[in-house]
Amino acid sequence: MYRQLEVFSDLSERLHYNRPGFPLCVYKGSLSLFETNAFAYHWHADLEFVLVLEGAMNYFVNGREIRLESGSGIFVNSKRLHHGSSGLGESCTYIVVTIHPSLLGEHTLAGKAYLDQKFGLNAEDFLRLSSEIPWQEEVLQLLVGMYEHMRTNPLQLLARAAYLSACVADHIRENSVESADANQLAAIHGMTDYIHRHYEAKITIDEIAAAGSVCRSRCCELFKRHVHLTPNNYLIQYRIQKSCEMLKETNRPVSEISLACGFQTASYFSHVFHKQTGRTPQDFRKHAAAEVSAEVSQSQKDEAG
Repeated sequence: MYRQLEVFSDLSERLHYNRPGFPLCVYKGSLSLFETNAFAYHWHADLEFVLVLEGAMNYFVNGREIRLESGSGIFVNSKRLHHGSSGLGESCTYIVVTIHPSLLGEHTLAGKAYLDQKFGLNAEDFLRLSSEIPWQEEVLQLLVGMYEHMRTNPLQLLARAAYLSACVADHIRENSVESADANQLAAIHGMTDYIHRHYEAKITIDEIAAAGSVCRSRCCELFKRHVHLTPNNYLIQYRIQKSCEMLKETNRPVSEISLACGFQTASYFSHVFHKQTGRTPQDFRKHAAAEVSAEVSQSQKDEAG
């Protein structure tokens, strides 16, 4: 079992890298570990690869929905707004690999030009990966191999990450999205980034709209089109997501967590939390601790076997 290291940067969302100073993330996840069987809309500069191992997932990229069944996967390009979910009562386990462009020569002149061409905003947003297509099957197997060999030396991991990225780059085409759509997505990036940076404070729709250089009504329209939520609902869901992280990762009292996540009172926080997750904050913390304990126990058994 690998300890995921918290890394904060100028990106929209916090990512967890397995090794300090080495921006590569590989882990196995389950949507059942998230409230409402979904992870929140977010975006980051990292390239993201997902392989569904069991169950199914509805994956959304820049407002488009892709159904991923067991054995299939998806590549999500850099800085695309994305979100995954499964129905309540359904299960979905998956492998995730994220690769930051700095591992691929982003800081060299030739590398930056190539990365901008293949992984910039003018390239395709995503590629669905099927085991029925040979090169895509190779990509899916590479994801499994990277998960199974995360303890190998960094140079081997770097070589695997570069080859994985090269495989999809060979098949990425120029995006046909019009510049107006690109401007809309830039506004969404600015507004969601503002929420991610200020969720602990009292913020208004006008402030969110200003972060995207749009008016209040345009702000609401763009959220509805690309995120399928109102700005306020997105803010609430993001605050609940951050509170879940604090409940899992810290021993801070619920009253402190409620204030740290932008809720004025602990009672209101508990009410909203129960409405969003179906559990009280205390029950969620106990359930999360039990799942972590079971995961550690299973990992120890696997290593012993």
